[in-house]
Amino acid sequence: MDKRAIDRRLVDRRLAGKVAVVTGAANGIGAGVAQAFADQGATVIRVDLDGCENTCDLTDEAAVAALFARIGETHGRIDILVNAAAFAVFGWIEELSYADWKRTLACELDIVFLPTRAAWPWLKASGRASVINFASANAHHALPGSPALAHCAGKGGVLAMTRQLAMEGAAHGVRANTISPGFIHTAATDRHLAADPAFKAQVLAKNMLPLLGEPQDIAFAAIWLASDEARYVTGADISVDGGATAW
Repeated sequence: MDKRAIDRRLVDRRLAGKVAVVTGAANGIGAGVAQAFADQGATVIRVDLDGCENTCDLTDEAAVAALFARIGETHGRIDILVNAAAFAVFGWIEELSYADWKRTLACELDIVFLPTRAAWPWLKASGRASVINFASANAHHALPGSPALAHCAGKGGVLAMTRQLAMEGAAHGVRANTISPGFIHTAATDRHLAADPAFKAQVLAKNMLPLLGEPQDIAFAAIWLASDEARYVTGADISVDGGATAW
């Protein structure tokens, strides 16, 4: 086997030997990342509210603590944590109830904080761990036609939280970064497109690239951030948004 073939094989198994927990793994971006990580050789623990082998309400402190204790005790460490689970209520400020505001912030912020805190001892045990959180293009700009006030607040919080995690984790070999997706074609976003046929044109008008993203576009970025190739990358935010926030 020549050197190029050996190198190609290594690249195609970039996460071999790593233990990865992916939340929100039943659908959309989380499902795409979980499958890509498995294809790259990682041992993947999929977590979601339902539809996965590990079901958990990730806003329930006790349930999250119990789940990650079980994962950590089984595997001895967690090398990668991908916090892809999220939920948001979309509404203009005049229409957004306080209950929906609080629910969105819990399902954008608590749903990242609780798993990360529960996983932290196991991430430290890895010695070269990677936390990947999801901010959003909405954390950087307002999209005309999108009633995303609570979502913008939540994802802006994830962006700031991750920078702090990068600082706190650095001494323990724990890197923390965000990916900020633009509009990604999933079952959830299909509902937005169906509800407002003009919305796709508004999204594409903000993009430099005239297409919508797919979960695999995010998965490729996540593979790199999770791999040892990104060992010098922490506190960073990677925009994968077709150029929407680069104007």
